[in-house]
Amino acid sequence: MTHQPSHRFERGTDGPKVIVVGVDGSGSSLRAAAYAYGLARRQRALLAAVYVQPVMAAGAALGAPVADATEEIAEDLVARIREADERLGGPSGIRWEFHTFRGDPYNGLVRAADDLRADAVVVGASERAGHRLVGSVAVRLVKAGRWPVTVVP
Repeated sequence: MTHQPSHRFERGTDGPKVIVVGVDGSGSSLRAAAYAYGLARRQRALLAAVYVQPVMAAGAALGAPVADATEEIAEDLVARIREADERLGGPSGIRWEFHTFRGDPYNGLVRAADDLRADAVVVGASERAGHRLVGSVAVRLVKAGRWPVTVVP
């Protein structure tokens, strides 16, 4: 009897091939990005940096330029990643992509991880005190149990 190779996607067979890191410009997300960068370099994996642009209905209703502000954050994050990539090994250091999604961070990261077939997700620990009671994005990702999740302090 011969075994036919499966054409299904398998997780965890040869180490991570795609690492998703959530970035939002906070100190903990930048530390998570640095950690994920090193992990991607060592594993020769694709690093997918994901910024989830918040939807702020109240701000938009009051005439606040929400889209402009979130686009500026995304552009700043891409510039920071490029600078770090050049500083840490040049353009050939690792393969990386930058993705933006709109919505709440948890659902945006879940969508990104699913769409990109992530083998691992890296996020920064929440810096907001209220998340200790309600639950942070990191805790929700861990509870989802769909990927290994690393939470960087």
